[in-house]
Amino acid sequence: MSTEQPPGPHGNGYRKGPVLLRGGQVPRTTSDQRLLASGNEPDWVHGDPWRVMRIQSEFVEGFGALAEVGPAVSVFGSARTKPDEPEYALAVAVGAALVQAGYAVITGGGPGIMEATNRGASEAGGLSIGLGIELPFEQRMNDWVDLGVNFRYFFARKTCFVKYSQGFVVLPGGFGTLDELFESLTLVQTHKVTGFPIVLIGKEYWKGLLGWMRSTVVPRGNINAPDLDLIQLVDDPAEAVHLVCERDAELRAEEEAAVAANAAAEQEAERASNRR
Repeated sequence: MSTEQPPGPHGNGYRKGPVLLRGGQVPRTTSDQRLLASGNEPDWVHGDPWRVMRIQSEFVEGFGALAEVGPAVSVFGSARTKPDEPEYALAVAVGAALVQAGYAVITGGGPGIMEATNRGASEAGGLSIGLGIELPFEQRMNDWVDLGVNFRYFFARKTCFVKYSQGFVVLPGGFGTLDELFESLTLVQTHKVTGFPIVLIGKEYWKGLLGWMRSTVVPRGNINAPDLDLIQLVDDPAEAVHLVCERDAELRAEEEAAVAANAAAEQEAERASNRR
């Protein structure tokens, strides 16, 4: 995620929720920085309740905007990828294939891989969603987003990525992409969310990271070898989407079986009660 100012006399500006600021109006810190700062004056304590209300409003707005999108998949990747790079074309293909498989597509709404995925989804006639974030410079919502929500706080944004996704597809990226990847892995590994599919695209790009996890992290006991089975690694966008669909179908079947088993158990309990 680049920190360079976009071109223009004042850059493209800075988003503070729905407000656009430019020039001398741009603050020096983000909402996240101010929330997490530890050395503030005591009057900071009196401002926290208002921040809590603002955080609550982000969840309310995000949940309200996304509640009816239906099945969706989140796609993560670098904001720095250029349109003439191979990964851009891969992301376009991923977005289109997900739509053809019946999913809406959710990205961070920015440039690079995010833009490419939204473009693929939009051109394929599907729902293209962007979840933007307040940064020290404006990373505007790309033009291929049909439904966009801007967030001040990363954790509210991450919650919406997870809450409304049936799977995660991850293309090459930097710190932000790695954060989103490991956030998803941790939630699935610890059973905080359903065991959604997590598919990496780009064997050459990801093999070093996965090799390090196998050769260093597993032997030291910091993760278990089966934890790596949570990750699928492919090169082909069609294969990535197939894996997402396959795992989603398994989860739906498991959920239906659990519902049926619960219903049968309730009926049996009711019959047993009536026999007494």
